[in-house]
This record gives sequence, C-alpha cells and structure tokens, in this order.
Amino acid sequence: MSTAPRYIHHVNFPTTDPDRTADWYTKVFGMKRIMPKSNTRVVLMTRGTFDLHFTPVEEMERMAPYHFAVEVDDWDEFLTHLKELGIRHTRPVERPENQSKFCYIHDPDHTMIELVFHGKRPN
Repeated sequence: MSTAPRYIHHVNFPTTDPDRTADWYTKVFGMKRIMPKSNTRVVLMTRGTFDLHFTPVEEMERMAPYHFAVEVDDWDEFLTHLKELGIRHTRPVERPENQSKFCYIHDPDHTMIELVFHGKRPN
C-alpha cells in the first residue's frame, strides 16, 4: 500500500453557463461531456487522461493569476486550431533552456489556461 497520490483526478472551476462551457471545452480540447446519473449540477468533462469539472455559479469572480496548464503535442497545429476557432492567445514565450513554449488563453468565463509545449520531453 502506498500513501503517495497516483495523479490529480480533476480540478473544478466555476462557470456561469454550463452548456457554453461544455461546448467550448469540447471544441478547443476535444473533451467529452459526461452526463452524471446523480443529481448534480456540476459539468463533468473528460479527455480520458484528465478531467475537468465546472460548478455553476451566478457571478464569476476574477480568478487570475490562478490557472491550469495543458501540454499540447504540436504547438503550431494547436495555435492554428485556436485561430480557426477565433480564440486569441497571449504572445508565445520560448524557453531555450528546456526547449519549451507557452502562452495563455481564456475560456468564456475568463478562466486562464496556460498552453505548454516541450519539444524534447520524453513520453
């Protein structure tokens, strides 16, 4: 038996519009909405390797600088995908010391998401 956690199962963020949030995360990250059998209002989204939950709220409070980061497999392809969806991102920053890049986007409720790419990260 180990007392060490295996991995982060999910993180939960607020949303002012559950359906809009589910649609956005489906389009941007290819996530799938799971319809719970329980009596919960929480929006459950999965990508298979990670889950996001969204709790409905009446008003959104500013969350910055709090954010989560998503590693992408192909930097240029993902930025093209964002452009096709009309999603703006911050100016990409390159880190030559570890051959990585990052930038930020925001979901419809202004939750900040860091996009990260590591060119030579082992699988």
